[in-house]
Amino acid sequence: MTGNDKVVVTGINIISALGLSAAENWENMKQGKSGVQRITLFDPSELETQIAAQVPASFKEYASGKIKKRQAGQMTRLTRICHVCAKDAIAQGAIDFEMMDKSRVAVILGVVNAGNSSVEGKEITRSSILKGMNNAMSAWISMEYGLTGPSYTVATACSSSAYAISLGYDLIKSGKADMVIAGGADSTINPEEIAGFNLLYALSTQNDEPEKASKPFSEDRDGFVIGEGAGMMILESESSARKRKATIYGELAGYGLTTESYNIMAPKKGGEGMAETMEKALVEAGIDKSEVGYISAHGTGTTLNDLYETMAIKKVFGERSYNIPVSSQKSMIGHTVGAAGVIEGIVSVLSIRNSYLTPTINLDQPDPDLDLDFVPHEGRSAKVNVALSNSFAFGGHNATLIFRKYQD
Repeated sequence: MTGNDKVVVTGINIISALGLSAAENWENMKQGKSGVQRITLFDPSELETQIAAQVPASFKEYASGKIKKRQAGQMTRLTRICHVCAKDAIAQGAIDFEMMDKSRVAVILGVVNAGNSSVEGKEITRSSILKGMNNAMSAWISMEYGLTGPSYTVATACSSSAYAISLGYDLIKSGKADMVIAGGADSTINPEEIAGFNLLYALSTQNDEPEKASKPFSEDRDGFVIGEGAGMMILESESSARKRKATIYGELAGYGLTTESYNIMAPKKGGEGMAETMEKALVEAGIDKSEVGYISAHGTGTTLNDLYETMAIKKVFGERSYNIPVSSQKSMIGHTVGAAGVIEGIVSVLSIRNSYLTPTINLDQPDPDLDLDFVPHEGRSAKVNVALSNSFAFGGHNATLIFRKYQD
């Protein structure tokens, strides 16, 4: 790889409440469908929040043909979701690792937890320790294909997989890897964590109409809705991709990472830290603000995030911010926490590639203080050359990824 070699995206996949593939998720998001429903993984009747965006029950049968029975027994349900998502991304990317230097293929995942909660069962088994290892997700992928490059996980709460993608970018740009399988997986749909989030007043409690509960940027928003799933993005040096005649979905132009050092839960007032992150990403990617045609917002549906993210966008783009479409996929698939950054990054790539913007649904009562173009209710066609994808996490771990239309 040369110093001028671009970092390109040559494989994508999503598993979420809206489907078991990137194509299915994309079509359902285009149509503005909601994946939020009453929780069925356990009895939620004792909880204040009884809704979530669960992966379809059909996943169990779908996964049975993709993971060996013994391996599946050593994985949590979440690890299986992650593993299947990665296998499908690799297959869809037509990657033959036998034709590559496996020591130059890395696996970096954003993982907050392994999903080893009470939903998995309380019985102690020989696999209990293995199930609890969040690094097992990257290890299983490496072992599946005999990859010997760096393989690890990173945990920065809601920005974990955006950090993983950023680290993958650096490995390729520095010439230390030809390809990085980057992404993340998460599920906090369990009694313990839902009860904990309820004590923080972070979750929506609109149990009567689950599909309308996730409403980022709305005046009557009352917190985020927990989602679950996985996303995988295959990053590759342009020279490697062209050598194997890969389909190139887009370019990862750069990123910005910051830490607010302000509050373990709340963002800096006025969106100061968020604005700094977007500014840093634009500078490091060499992107002029006039080029930005879409922003995939962090857009959680919490009072402070939505207000401060709106303020931050205005700080960065000034008057032009009113002409930049902004939308939140969390309105449809909930907050997938560790997987959110990669899923929203993939949607950004597809928005550029397909000249289409997914909507922010449930924006029935616009907040007068939040007056940007949030692509309400319905998606729309739009030519986009550059898109920003924001991830702003508990702990002040911020990330902005910048994707650009690929040109030879």
